[in-house]
Amino acid sequence: LRKHAEMLADAKVDVVFFDCTNGSLTWQDSYEALLKTWDQAQKDGVKVPKIAFMLPFGYSHYSLTSLRQLYRDVYNPGRYENLWFYWKGKPCIMAYPDNLSDSPEDKEIASFFTFRPGQPDYVSGPARNDQWGWLENYPQHGYIKTSDGAYEQVTVGVAQNAAPETKGHCSAFNLPGSQGRSFSKQNGFDPRVDGYLYGWNFQEQWDRAFELDPELVFVTGWNEFTAGQWLPKHGWTGDPFSFVDQFDWEHSRDIEPNKGWGDKGDVYYLQLIDNVRKFKGMSPPEKTSAPKTIQIGKSAEQWENVLPCYRHYKGNTFPRNHRGRNDTYYINNTGRNDIVLTKVARDDRSIYFYVEADEKLSPSSDRNWMMLLIDSDRDKSTGWYGYDFIINRQSPGKKKAVMEKNIGNRWEWQKIAECSYAVKDNHLEIKTDRAFLLLEDKDIDIEFKWNDNMQENGNIMDFYVNGDTAPGGRFNFVYTTTQ
Repeated sequence: LRKHAEMLADAKVDVVFFDCTNGSLTWQDSYEALLKTWDQAQKDGVKVPKIAFMLPFGYSHYSLTSLRQLYRDVYNPGRYENLWFYWKGKPCIMAYPDNLSDSPEDKEIASFFTFRPGQPDYVSGPARNDQWGWLENYPQHGYIKTSDGAYEQVTVGVAQNAAPETKGHCSAFNLPGSQGRSFSKQNGFDPRVDGYLYGWNFQEQWDRAFELDPELVFVTGWNEFTAGQWLPKHGWTGDPFSFVDQFDWEHSRDIEPNKGWGDKGDVYYLQLIDNVRKFKGMSPPEKTSAPKTIQIGKSAEQWENVLPCYRHYKGNTFPRNHRGRNDTYYINNTGRNDIVLTKVARDDRSIYFYVEADEKLSPSSDRNWMMLLIDSDRDKSTGWYGYDFIINRQSPGKKKAVMEKNIGNRWEWQKIAECSYAVKDNHLEIKTDRAFLLLEDKDIDIEFKWNDNMQENGNIMDFYVNGDTAPGGRFNFVYTTTQ
């Protein structure tokens, strides 16, 4: 849950909706765990998404039970108010208010929320003027037209459990022709074995969202915890059974990275980030400060006015020890140095790197200790996933760290130099010559990241799982003097 908070914050996601559309289940244990974890993450500086709930698609006794329970347990007591998602001035909930009574409590509920009832159908579009969608076929509808002719909300789905047999309406994902990840309305299905990795369905839906340009894009979805099997007696049309929301890699909607896809396990997460950036825009980077010579091993005060200051989340290196599904158990004790801040300085001959941990750094003899990866040309076709140089892959000596260049665009490195370094309490400084990075007499325009305690050398997905990586996953910090 903490990792998800950071990943969704990095993706600039504003709100996460809990899917409570089945019966009166609100999965209280799950949302309580998430709220507690995200509240702490927010205190640690993570710009966590806000939260809201999506209740059953109709005004039944199930939806009324869920609505009252959430109001009593979360909203009326004001619990985790810092995490509530507000829409049009009130906490937002995707629920039907139609069968609220005239009781004092129900009147409070009616006036407390901004209600956006969910439209379950993938084809019909809004059936009333206050509805939002959750998943639709391309081309999606706009929901709630505003006074200026725009829309409040548009859905974007990774895939749709909709098939020709049901004329595009909700069906089981295992039905022939279901609109999986490789499907697009314009081009049909990608016939390649790995066609599900290319995001055709997801991108077509994003392109429609850009066309309609709503206030809010509702993406389905981050993850679905179980793949339920249903029989014809349950009302589903699959024969002999139906897997409704998940079936296989093609027929599923998860964006959360997948271990089974190797180094492509995060492709949908990266696609989400790319499209969110196009939709929301990005803040301009902080300008770099003037050149400055750093005396390695001297006072850290000489770094005070060096900009940019790249910050990373603290408090995320605690051990993991928790039961999973069935006989699965998750144990991870690889968190070691909690990286919280880094800077870069330069002069005519050298480039200096500074990194700071939340507490005293572990011994430099530790395996894969405080590795610095540098993409010196910002070209992803060169180096290991773009990283042309690495420092500290080999444990450093008393005064010198080993710098290596990449060989063959794989996890293979060759020593090219030794760099001065110094450790004091919770911070590390490294000095390298511009010439080593092929940046002599040039503007600097590089990407870099720090990693501590990689477990599986050469597996870039390790950045999501083990030790600490700043910034997380495949993100890099950018240092440029070309502005």
